[in-house]
Amino acid sequence: MTLDPEVRARLRLNRAAEPGDIRIARAVFEEGVPPAVLVERILARREPWMEPLAVRIETSDPEQDLRAGADVGARFLTPAHPEWPRGLDDLAHAGVVADRAGPPLGLWVRGPLRLDEAVRSAVAVVGSRAATSYGTEVATRLGSDLAREGWTVVSGAAFGIDQAAHRGALIAEGTTVAVLSCGPDRAYPVAHERLIEHLAVHGVVVTESPPGAGVTRIGFLARNRLIAALANGSVVVEAALRSGALNTATWSMAMGRAVLGVPGPVTSGVSAGVHQLIREGGVLVTPATEVVEQVSPMGRTTLWAPRERARAEDALTVVEQAVRDAVPARRRASTAEVARAAARGVDDVARILERLAWMGLIDGDEDGWTYLPSGPGPAG
Repeated sequence: MTLDPEVRARLRLNRAAEPGDIRIARAVFEEGVPPAVLVERILARREPWMEPLAVRIETSDPEQDLRAGADVGARFLTPAHPEWPRGLDDLAHAGVVADRAGPPLGLWVRGPLRLDEAVRSAVAVVGSRAATSYGTEVATRLGSDLAREGWTVVSGAAFGIDQAAHRGALIAEGTTVAVLSCGPDRAYPVAHERLIEHLAVHGVVVTESPPGAGVTRIGFLARNRLIAALANGSVVVEAALRSGALNTATWSMAMGRAVLGVPGPVTSGVSAGVHQLIREGGVLVTPATEVVEQVSPMGRTTLWAPRERARAEDALTVVEQAVRDAVPARRRASTAEVARAAARGVDDVARILERLAWMGLIDGDEDGWTYLPSGPGPAG
């Protein structure tokens, strides 16, 4: 197997370094060091931090990694590949400049769909693993409705909100992308192996970790930045004050993407993080249409603010409303009686009563008037 030197170098670094290693990212994306050159520098042990990476590079086998990936239908993408989503490039500024983490050196992808096309219009739906029935229902509905609107649902295949979002998209026969924190030949959580395998056949499964790699805390945090970068915006459905889902939202915010939150009960600790996110600038959303409005290009999708249907009495002046309130509902009253109750002149009240009758808000004539309850009426 003859490999392009660039691809070989990225495979070796992918095997040796933790996902998003800021030292590797700074060299490649900030200093512009070609990966192949960086590999040689590491092998020469130019700096103390390179020693453990050099040992791993020396024992790496790029061809074997590609074979192991191919055994489960996984392909390795680099930024030079036409399938590479350009949205990932935003991590160079959001991560490297902020000294947090860098873009991936490469991605392992499983599934029949092209990754770049699958995430062209995508929304990340994330949240608590310990989701309530409310959160699960909301995430499932969001996933389903977003899919019906033609949006790809991106999530992490974890318990709780992630699983519900994927399931909702599948119910609607839409596209959903699972971003894993382990190798492409493994399933985590193991209980979701069937879900992940289904997505590998009908959707897209993505991971930064090489074949055989297990899960780590660093891997989970690195996975969150990929979820954010693959989507136009992130929706958080249930998250405690300390939650990985909020880490995803932070990455979205750093890249200038939409950050949205679905409110929960004010007494729910599992929604406390979402409420804090909304207070700090996240946009409150409820149905999928509001999500679409926020993640779409400006001006493409705009919703009117929801309002109750206008009623005739909404157009009344204060004086007209006072006269109408003076008309009894259970008996007829003369114009003079209404005028006394409203503390207004008889001539003015007579004119107003005629208008109210024309509007269908009262019934009667000069012989007597009665209230018509088109809305909540007085108890007269």
